[in-house]
Amino acid sequence: MTYLVLSAVFLGAAVVVALCAAVLLHRSGRPAPFSWLALTAAGVLLLILTAIFDNLMIAVGLFSYAQEQISGIRLGLAPLEDFSYPLAAIILLPALWILLSRVGGGRRQDDH
Repeated sequence: MTYLVLSAVFLGAAVVVALCAAVLLHRSGRPAPFSWLALTAAGVLLLILTAIFDNLMIAVGLFSYAQEQISGIRLGLAPLEDFSYPLAAIILLPALWILLSRVGGGRRQDDH
């Protein structure tokens, strides 16, 4: 299995969870329990930090990738697939926040 296929599985799962959260949020009629601007800023920062640190770790030889297992598209030394995991986190974490919050019908500890 190539890293691209593995990345697609993680991103696909994150998107499915996010779609479920979006449907639930829409049905509740409530706004998102977070700021889209803050989420976007945090996501951009996470991707920038991923680019910096992945390139540093690859440059010093902490790990490498077999050329036949990656797409061949790189940002510096980091293969494009390295960015799928932070991207999945950017998609998945807010969705989980919605699904596990009051908006999603979850019960918080302070509810009695």
